Parts: sequence; C-alpha cells; structure tokens
Amino acid sequence: MGASGAEAKAGFTLRHQVYFWLKRPGNEADRAQLIAGLQKLKAIPEVRELFIGVAANTEARDVVDNSFDVSEHMVFGSVADQKIYQDHPRHKAFVAENSGLWARVVVRDAVDI
Repeated sequence: MGASGAEAKAGFTLRHQVYFWLKRPGNEADRAQLIAGLQKLKAIPEVRELFIGVAANTEARDVVDNSFDVSEHMVFGSVADQKIYQDHPRHKAFVAENSGLWARVVVRDAVDI
C-alpha cells in the first residue's frame, strides 16, 4: 500500500473514532466493562493517543448526535499503523471479549489536513 498525498506529508495523523451503542443502554456494569477493555488498547505500540468518553449532555440541536454510550478516539501515525492495530492480538481479544455488549458500532477514520 503506497502512501497517499496526505500520508506522505510530515506529521501525518490518522484519527480513528469509534462510537458504541450498548445493547443495554444505561447499564453501568456493561459500560464499565467496555471502558476497561478500551483502556487496555493503549498498550498496543502503534496507538499514539487514546481518548475514551461518554455522551455529553449538551444542548439539543438537530446536528448533535449524543445517542451513543461510549466513544473512543485513537491517533495513529499512518494508515499502516492503524492496520497493525486492527490485526493486533490485543485488539482481537477486545472485540471477542466485549462485542456482546454493543448493539451498534460506528467507525469514522479521518486524516489531518
């Protein structure tokens, strides 16, 4: 896989944003388990930064979607690093151990410009 124009520039960053909707919304034990599992992903060397959050109770507006339960945002140095993360045994274990908790997942990957 060759580097794209964006990836070739100095300081390339890929932002991997994932939103989770729990099968049992509001279940504190499920949310805590998911968050604990996400925190373990920081140990994967390719993960430069990891932010975990829950939906904010901000002003209701048509453009705001705060229907998710948990989010995680990771920063990678390249698309190749993100692929290594996807295939890493720790990430695969996270999915195997926690996928029963979520009803829906949305992933949004973006590169800095």
